[in-house]
Amino acid sequence: MTPAPDALSNTARPGLCSTYCRVLREPLAGTAVVAKGWVVLEQPGPWGAKAPTQSHLDAEFGGAFDDECKKADLRFGLIRSPGRHADAAERSHQVFVASTTPGRSWLLGGRLADPSELRDLDLGAVARGDRAAVIASLPALLPVDEPVVLVCTNGKRDECCALLGRPLVSGLAERAPGRVWEANHLGGHRFAPTATYLPAGTMHGHLTVETAVEALAAADRGETITTGLRGRSTWSKRGQAAEVAVRELTGELSLDALRVMADDPETVTVQHLDGRSWIVPVTSTLADPPRPDSCGKEPFAMSILQTGTPVSGSIR
Repeated sequence: MTPAPDALSNTARPGLCSTYCRVLREPLAGTAVVAKGWVVLEQPGPWGAKAPTQSHLDAEFGGAFDDECKKADLRFGLIRSPGRHADAAERSHQVFVASTTPGRSWLLGGRLADPSELRDLDLGAVARGDRAAVIASLPALLPVDEPVVLVCTNGKRDECCALLGRPLVSGLAERAPGRVWEANHLGGHRFAPTATYLPAGTMHGHLTVETAVEALAAADRGETITTGLRGRSTWSKRGQAAEVAVRELTGELSLDALRVMADDPETVTVQHLDGRSWIVPVTSTLADPPRPDSCGKEPFAMSILQTGTPVSGSIR
């Protein structure tokens, strides 16, 4: 098994954005991307910094489809299988479509002869969590019973993703063959190595092979782990931070047990399915000292979310 790199090893050398993040102990909660669903497409070969338009995928299609996904509050990305492969071989393309909404969380997968077939996909139905309508719009999609893992490895986007992501995806693929994919961009380079678990849309940072395997085993049980948890993409960033705070307070790991019910200027309300609720103070502060959000960029005082102690509400 390939060992995961340590934060202070030669792999994560001084000057990398991920090294700054670890040394300064930057909070991870509330840093996941925001999306009600995900559409990821297999595209072998090299990826540029903006992979949907800088890869072997048709640039006009990739750019237009990415824009349509953003309008529908969905995340579009490219994936490829771990290891070396022929980047120009004629082949079908694996696609995964996920709804992340609690209670309507599901994963569909299939193979497309041509990526342009995704134009038929009902993106609004994906955002609503309407699985039947999604399948009706693209019948090549079938239910996928096991969660899959996307690990960012795109070095053209950020150096940390290649240096830290590739050893992780290699080691994780040995432990969970067929369920691990390289991804072009998951946001938050400084939290590398980063991964997204679909269908729930939970995102983790600073992973090792062991914690990545642990998170996948939890996903199989319909749960998550709080180690390195950045948040669930369903919620706003403030909602993500609040939900993680409640999980850490209560030990609740069930993926669908918690809902973000209200996101007010100073607090976020999180409710449990059993009726309990918590008011979580969430504030934004400027990072001190300044640090880069990506390798090669100048340090700056970025905004960081901080949560106070969740306060219990009434039991309904």
